[in-house]
Amino acid sequence: MESRSACVFGIDRSLTGKAWRWRGGNMDLSERFGGGPAGLEDDIVTQLLLARGVARDDLERHRNPSLRAFLPDPSAFRDMDAAAERLAQAVMTDETVTVYGDYDVDGATSAALLILLLRGLGHQARYYIPDRLLEGYGPSGEALVRIAGEGSSLIVTVDCGAMAHEALEMAHGAGVDVIVVDHHKCSPVLPRAAALVNPNRLDEDELAASHGHLAAVGVAFLLAVATVRTLRRRGYFESRREPDLFALLDLVALGTVADVAALHGLNRALVAQGLKVMAKRDNIGMSALIDASRLGRAPTCSDLGFALGPRINAGGRVGESTLGVRLLTTTDADEARDIAAQLSRLNDERRAIEQAVQEMAEAQIDRQHNRSVIVCAGEGWHPGVIGIVAGRIKEKTGKPAIVIALDADDAGNGKGSGRSIPGVDLGAAIIAAREAGLLVAGGGHAMACGLTIASDKLEALSEWLDERLAADVSMASANRHMLLDLAVSPGGLVPSLVETLESAGPYGMGWPGPRVAVGPVRIVKADVVGADHLRLIVSGPDGGRFKAMAFRSAETDMGQALLHAAQGRKLWLAGRARIDDWGSRPAAELHFDDAAFCD
Repeated sequence: MESRSACVFGIDRSLTGKAWRWRGGNMDLSERFGGGPAGLEDDIVTQLLLARGVARDDLERHRNPSLRAFLPDPSAFRDMDAAAERLAQAVMTDETVTVYGDYDVDGATSAALLILLLRGLGHQARYYIPDRLLEGYGPSGEALVRIAGEGSSLIVTVDCGAMAHEALEMAHGAGVDVIVVDHHKCSPVLPRAAALVNPNRLDEDELAASHGHLAAVGVAFLLAVATVRTLRRRGYFESRREPDLFALLDLVALGTVADVAALHGLNRALVAQGLKVMAKRDNIGMSALIDASRLGRAPTCSDLGFALGPRINAGGRVGESTLGVRLLTTTDADEARDIAAQLSRLNDERRAIEQAVQEMAEAQIDRQHNRSVIVCAGEGWHPGVIGIVAGRIKEKTGKPAIVIALDADDAGNGKGSGRSIPGVDLGAAIIAAREAGLLVAGGGHAMACGLTIASDKLEALSEWLDERLAADVSMASANRHMLLDLAVSPGGLVPSLVETLESAGPYGMGWPGPRVAVGPVRIVKADVVGADHLRLIVSGPDGGRFKAMAFRSAETDMGQALLHAAQGRKLWLAGRARIDDWGSRPAAELHFDDAAFCD
């Protein structure tokens, strides 16, 4: 247990079992504990940036992240120039090009980006998105050979292909060139390709490798920059306008956030600028998607992850895999509205399927409490939702989780998806497990993985992962604190504070949103809304009164304590400050993920 003196407000064990610590320096602005703004050496935004690892002499670049400040020379990446030259050649000689994308949001946005790029260059590209259930992840040799037979002389795979050795060998035999644009973990031996652009290649130099956090759509954007530059050098734009690459940044933002890529450095600049492009609503399909998500304002970073992204994903998970690309590349407003509505319906269906699988998977958790990695498997589970369920179990247990749908392919193998916790590289472990003969196929990156496994290898995989990752999981778990950015009195939770905090965004994985402690408060009212959401109305001794929400928390230990054991007791609440604009006047509220008693 933490020393109470080292913990914020002496909270060494909150209602979620965590010790409260400052993420950076002390930012106690609450009158109750006497910090006050006058005691701060820097303004709030500066403190937030410093707490996220920004060097003091680099603050200005990070206050307003721009592409000019963060975009590297694409030529720094291995094979980028070769990929750009080959794509430029295809444009200038009017070759038939097919973009082969993954069925998730990153794959759909990457494919849409290259299709729109080529369209802007006067070239109409084809696309191919595999069916998640019938074909599985990544390019199949049969599909690549078929695409070649239909006339394509160049195939560009996006968000897949880095580990497709056999498939790319078949494509080479069929006489078609393949450019791989990916960000997943690579093996030491790369598959045969005309070019393989991936910042996570093991032979990348330091500059390119420092961009290993890019989503595939970010890598695709760099290829777009390099291709336009190559065509400019070849004189292609002497008689035509160059395409507006900035107009593609809404796709980059959506794919980056939905793929839970770390939002620091270049990614943060891409998303910050992409949100500005998205607000203009120039992409007909994106505009329809925003409307279908019932957003009455410009989308925020969280909207990309929780409203727009899941709808695109729903097509690949439980519907038709091509819907996302069709939506994001259409020029027909009526078609866009129809597809967006269809994706919303599929998203509702996905939620119901997900809930059923989650309940069955969670029933298996108790007998694995000694495991470092939770592995759940079941027959009849829909492969399209196992990644989401793995993420839910990871959040519930604080451990990496893998969920496997048994008998998910024609050979009777299980298809699995995993999600990890910071500090535990699950993708590398899955690659090693494949190389050890435990998997039919597998790959991924640090925070997520996909795999195919024979049913009789399940127990062996669980034991192998437990042995390999036990130390990493133990260390990551030991370092889990509830990190706070600042503390305010109840009356200090006001819209102007929320606006100040949001100005240091956009926030996401790797650039966490500021967690605010508010207190002390007493509960005026506590109830459950929706399926499992806890709603509190609280007030403080300074007269401040606000609403606080804890999503999917009513049945947790924290939720039960606040519903039944907190009446009359003083509390601190910790979470994200938000604007509630449903009323006649905007008010600040708290979306909290932890709480602690003051007495």
